[in-house]
Amino acid sequence: MKSYLTECIGTFFLVLTIGLVVLDGTPFAPVAIGSALMVMVFMGGHISGAHYNPAVTLAVFMRGKLDAGQVAPYMVSQIVGAFLAALVVYLAVGDTFAPAPAADASMVGVLLVEFLFTFALALVVLNVATASETDGNSFYGLAIGFTVLVGAFAGGPVSGGAFNPAVGIGPILMDTFAGDGGLGDIWIYIVAPLLGGAAAALVFKVQHPDG
Repeated sequence: MKSYLTECIGTFFLVLTIGLVVLDGTPFAPVAIGSALMVMVFMGGHISGAHYNPAVTLAVFMRGKLDAGQVAPYMVSQIVGAFLAALVVYLAVGDTFAPAPAADASMVGVLLVEFLFTFALALVVLNVATASETDGNSFYGLAIGFTVLVGAFAGGPVSGGAFNPAVGIGPILMDTFAGDGGLGDIWIYIVAPLLGGAAAALVFKVQHPDG
Protein backbone atom coordinates (compact mmCIF):
# COMPACT_ATOMS: atom_id res chain seq x y z
CA MET A 1 0.00 0.00 0.00
CA LYS A 2 2.82 2.42 0.83
CA SER A 3 4.22 2.03 -2.68
CA TYR A 4 0.88 2.86 -4.31
CA LEU A 5 0.38 5.87 -2.03
CA THR A 6 3.88 7.10 -2.87
CA GLU A 7 3.24 6.69 -6.60
CA CYS A 8 0.00 8.66 -6.26
CA ILE A 9 1.63 11.47 -4.27
CA GLY A 10 4.67 11.76 -6.53
CA THR A 11 2.58 11.85 -9.69
CA PHE A 12 0.21 14.34 -8.05
CA PHE A 13 2.95 16.89 -7.39
CA LEU A 14 4.49 16.37 -10.81
CA VAL A 15 1.18 17.04 -12.57
CA LEU A 16 0.23 19.84 -10.16
CA THR A 17 3.46 21.61 -11.08
CA ILE A 18 2.86 21.03 -14.78
CA GLY A 19 -0.64 22.49 -14.60
CA LEU A 20 0.25 25.57 -12.60
CA VAL A 21 3.33 26.57 -14.59
CA VAL A 22 1.72 25.83 -17.97
CA LEU A 23 -1.31 27.95 -17.17
CA ASP A 24 0.93 30.69 -15.83
CA GLY A 25 2.74 30.73 -19.16
CA THR A 26 6.24 30.93 -17.75
CA PRO A 27 8.95 30.25 -20.35
CA PHE A 28 10.90 28.34 -17.71
CA ALA A 29 8.12 25.81 -17.11
CA PRO A 30 10.38 22.84 -18.03
CA VAL A 31 12.80 23.80 -15.24
CA ALA A 32 10.02 23.68 -12.65
CA ILE A 33 8.64 20.43 -14.08
CA GLY A 34 12.00 18.69 -14.16
CA SER A 35 12.77 19.94 -10.65
CA ALA A 36 9.42 18.71 -9.34
CA LEU A 37 10.09 15.25 -10.73
CA MET A 38 13.59 15.28 -9.28
CA VAL A 39 12.51 16.08 -5.73
CA MET A 40 9.62 13.60 -5.88
CA VAL A 41 12.01 10.90 -7.12
CA PHE A 42 14.26 11.56 -4.13
CA MET A 43 11.17 11.53 -1.91
CA GLY A 44 9.86 8.16 -3.05
CA GLY A 45 12.66 6.30 -4.76
CA HIS A 46 13.46 4.17 -1.70
CA ILE A 47 9.78 3.32 -1.18
CA SER A 48 8.19 2.61 -4.55
CA GLY A 49 10.99 3.13 -7.04
CA ALA A 50 9.45 6.52 -7.90
CA HIS A 51 8.11 5.68 -11.33
CA TYR A 52 5.28 8.26 -11.45
CA ASN A 53 4.73 7.17 -15.03
CA PRO A 54 2.99 4.07 -16.45
CA ALA A 55 5.59 3.86 -19.22
CA VAL A 56 8.37 3.69 -16.64
CA THR A 57 6.40 1.09 -14.70
CA LEU A 58 6.12 -1.00 -17.86
CA ALA A 59 9.87 -0.67 -18.46
CA VAL A 60 10.73 -1.64 -14.88
CA PHE A 61 8.37 -4.63 -15.10
CA MET A 62 9.97 -5.78 -18.36
CA ARG A 63 13.36 -5.28 -16.69
CA GLY A 64 12.27 -7.78 -14.05
CA LYS A 65 12.27 -5.36 -11.13
CA LEU A 66 8.49 -5.25 -10.53
CA ASP A 67 6.07 -8.11 -9.95
CA ALA A 68 3.31 -8.56 -12.53
CA GLY A 69 0.65 -8.14 -9.84
CA GLN A 70 1.92 -4.66 -9.02
CA VAL A 71 1.83 -3.26 -12.54
CA ALA A 72 -1.87 -2.37 -12.69
CA PRO A 73 -2.01 -0.92 -9.13
CA TYR A 74 1.05 1.22 -9.87
CA MET A 75 -0.49 2.55 -13.07
CA VAL A 76 -3.87 3.19 -11.45
CA SER A 77 -2.20 5.04 -8.56
CA GLN A 78 -0.31 7.23 -11.02
CA ILE A 79 -3.40 8.07 -13.06
CA VAL A 80 -5.43 8.83 -9.92
CA GLY A 81 -2.67 11.16 -8.71
CA ALA A 82 -2.59 12.90 -12.08
CA PHE A 83 -6.35 13.36 -12.18
CA LEU A 84 -6.48 14.70 -8.62
CA ALA A 85 -3.72 17.18 -9.47
CA ALA A 86 -5.65 18.37 -12.53
CA LEU A 87 -8.73 18.77 -10.33
CA VAL A 88 -6.80 20.80 -7.76
CA VAL A 89 -5.43 23.05 -10.51
CA TYR A 90 -8.98 23.63 -11.72
CA LEU A 91 -10.20 24.43 -8.21
CA ALA A 92 -7.22 26.70 -7.52
CA VAL A 93 -7.13 28.79 -10.68
CA GLY A 94 -10.46 28.06 -12.36
CA ASP A 95 -8.94 26.66 -15.52
CA THR A 96 -7.94 23.32 -16.98
CA PHE A 97 -4.92 22.23 -18.96
CA ALA A 98 -4.07 19.27 -21.15
CA PRO A 99 -1.17 18.29 -23.38
CA ALA A 100 -1.85 18.80 -27.06
CA PRO A 101 0.23 18.57 -30.23
CA ALA A 102 1.32 21.77 -31.94
CA ALA A 103 -1.14 22.89 -34.59
CA ASP A 104 1.46 22.62 -37.33
CA ALA A 105 3.00 19.32 -36.17
CA SER A 106 2.53 16.14 -38.19
CA MET A 107 1.13 13.11 -36.41
CA VAL A 108 4.29 11.19 -37.24
CA GLY A 109 6.36 13.94 -35.64
CA VAL A 110 4.19 14.05 -32.52
CA LEU A 111 4.28 10.29 -32.02
CA LEU A 112 8.01 10.17 -32.67
CA VAL A 113 8.77 12.90 -30.11
CA GLU A 114 6.60 11.27 -27.44
CA PHE A 115 8.16 7.88 -28.17
CA LEU A 116 11.76 9.07 -28.19
CA PHE A 117 11.75 11.19 -25.06
CA THR A 118 9.82 8.55 -23.11
CA PHE A 119 12.35 6.02 -24.35
CA ALA A 120 15.15 8.28 -23.10
CA LEU A 121 13.45 8.79 -19.74
CA ALA A 122 12.80 5.08 -19.17
CA LEU A 123 16.31 4.12 -20.27
CA VAL A 124 17.80 6.64 -17.86
CA VAL A 125 15.60 5.32 -15.04
CA LEU A 126 16.63 1.73 -15.73
CA ASN A 127 20.32 2.61 -15.85
CA VAL A 128 20.52 4.92 -12.84
CA ALA A 129 17.96 3.22 -10.59
CA THR A 130 18.05 -0.51 -11.41
CA ALA A 131 21.51 -1.34 -12.79
CA SER A 132 23.99 -3.02 -10.45
CA GLU A 133 26.76 -0.78 -11.76
CA THR A 134 25.04 2.33 -10.39
CA ASP A 135 23.60 0.78 -7.24
CA GLY A 136 23.57 3.18 -4.29
CA ASN A 137 24.31 6.29 -6.34
CA SER A 138 23.12 9.69 -5.13
CA PHE A 139 22.45 11.27 -8.52
CA TYR A 140 19.53 9.20 -9.79
CA GLY A 141 16.88 11.84 -9.04
CA LEU A 142 18.87 14.56 -10.77
CA ALA A 143 19.42 12.41 -13.86
CA ILE A 144 15.73 11.53 -14.12
CA GLY A 145 14.50 15.07 -13.51
CA PHE A 146 16.91 16.55 -16.04
CA THR A 147 15.80 14.04 -18.67
CA VAL A 148 12.26 15.36 -18.40
CA LEU A 149 13.55 18.95 -18.37
CA VAL A 150 15.41 18.33 -21.63
CA GLY A 151 12.40 16.60 -23.17
CA ALA A 152 10.05 19.40 -22.19
CA PHE A 153 12.29 22.08 -23.68
CA ALA A 154 13.10 20.15 -26.86
CA GLY A 155 9.96 18.15 -27.55
CA GLY A 156 7.24 20.02 -25.71
CA PRO A 157 6.66 22.56 -28.50
CA VAL A 158 6.02 19.68 -30.92
CA SER A 159 4.03 17.07 -29.02
CA GLY A 160 2.83 18.81 -25.87
CA GLY A 161 5.61 17.14 -23.89
CA ALA A 162 3.79 14.53 -21.81
CA PHE A 163 6.21 11.57 -22.12
CA ASN A 164 3.94 9.92 -19.55
CA PRO A 165 0.48 8.36 -19.99
CA ALA A 166 -0.62 9.66 -16.57
CA VAL A 167 0.28 13.22 -17.58
CA GLY A 168 -1.87 12.71 -20.66
CA ILE A 169 -4.81 10.84 -19.14
CA GLY A 170 -5.41 12.77 -15.90
CA PRO A 171 -5.44 16.33 -17.32
CA ILE A 172 -7.27 15.33 -20.51
CA LEU A 173 -10.02 13.63 -18.49
CA MET A 174 -10.34 16.68 -16.21
CA ASP A 175 -10.37 18.98 -19.22
CA THR A 176 -13.13 16.88 -20.79
CA PHE A 177 -15.23 16.70 -17.62
CA ALA A 178 -15.00 20.49 -17.28
CA GLY A 179 -16.34 20.87 -20.81
CA ASP A 180 -13.20 22.46 -22.16
CA GLY A 181 -11.87 19.67 -24.34
CA GLY A 182 -12.26 16.16 -25.63
CA LEU A 183 -10.58 12.77 -25.66
CA GLY A 184 -9.36 12.91 -29.24
CA ASP A 185 -5.65 13.21 -28.39
CA ILE A 186 -5.56 10.89 -25.39
CA TRP A 187 -4.40 7.86 -27.37
CA ILE A 188 -1.23 9.69 -28.43
CA TYR A 189 -0.11 10.02 -24.82
CA ILE A 190 -0.87 6.38 -24.08
CA VAL A 191 0.45 4.54 -27.12
CA ALA A 192 3.68 6.41 -27.90
CA PRO A 193 4.99 6.57 -24.29
CA LEU A 194 4.19 2.91 -23.58
CA LEU A 195 6.01 1.89 -26.74
CA GLY A 196 8.93 4.08 -25.66
CA GLY A 197 9.05 2.43 -22.25
CA ALA A 198 8.95 -1.04 -23.76
CA ALA A 199 11.70 -0.18 -26.22
CA ALA A 200 13.86 1.14 -23.37
CA ALA A 201 13.53 -2.15 -21.51
CA LEU A 202 14.63 -4.08 -24.62
CA VAL A 203 17.62 -1.80 -25.16
CA PHE A 204 18.58 -2.08 -21.48
CA LYS A 205 18.74 -5.86 -21.85
CA VAL A 206 21.16 -5.40 -24.75
CA GLN A 207 23.25 -2.98 -22.69
CA HIS A 208 23.26 -5.37 -19.73
CA PRO A 209 23.14 -8.92 -21.17
CA ASP A 210 24.05 -10.42 -17.80
CA GLY A 211 21.15 -8.68 -16.08
